[in-house]
This record gives sequence, structure tokens and C-alpha cells, in this order.
Amino acid sequence: MLRIVSLQLIATAVAGVIAALLGGLPAALSAVLGGLCCVVPNSLFALRLFASARRGQANPGTFFIGEFIKIAMTVALLGAVAWLYHDLNWLALLCGFIVALKSYIILLFRH
Repeated sequence: MLRIVSLQLIATAVAGVIAALLGGLPAALSAVLGGLCCVVPNSLFALRLFASARRGQANPGTFFIGEFIKIAMTVALLGAVAWLYHDLNWLALLCGFIVALKSYIILLFRH
């Protein structure tokens, strides 16, 4: 789980650099914020699952409740970014989000 979250952070940084080269600072910040809208809920979900497994309380209910909270937090963060960041570049935001969301594919092809 830690490798996936770390890879998502790296992919978010790379997306931010590419967005900066193509669209300037507002695009870079939009891409990074889009990636963080994926990374932050995933990292909290991973910590919750790790803590539950460590205590021996891991079960399908814990997973589904955590997944619901993760999805709700993702939607809330995307809404907050859209509402609070006035120089938002939507294309960069969505690209940063998708890059972070699909970065785990790199781990699949690595082995």
C-alpha cells in the first residue's frame, strides 16, 4: 500500500512539472491539486486498513466503509478545489487526477 501511495505522489509531481512546462504555474498547481485529490484519500484509506489489520479487526465491512469515505472525501476535495481555486485549469486538474489514479499500472508492468 505504501508503494502505491508513494508512486501516486511521484506521478502527481511529474504531472505538475509537465503541466508547468505546458501551461504555466496555474496549470501546474491545478495538476498537483488534482493528483492530491486522489492521493490524500487513498493514503488515509491505506492507513485505516493497516491499522485495522494490525488490531486484527479487518473485515469486509471495514473495507467498504473505508472505500465509501474515500470516495466521499475525493468528491469533497475536488469540489473544494473547484470552489476555492479561481485560476483553476480544468484540463490540468483532470489530467493530474487521472495520472495519480492510474499510476498503479506502472507497478503492474514492473514485475
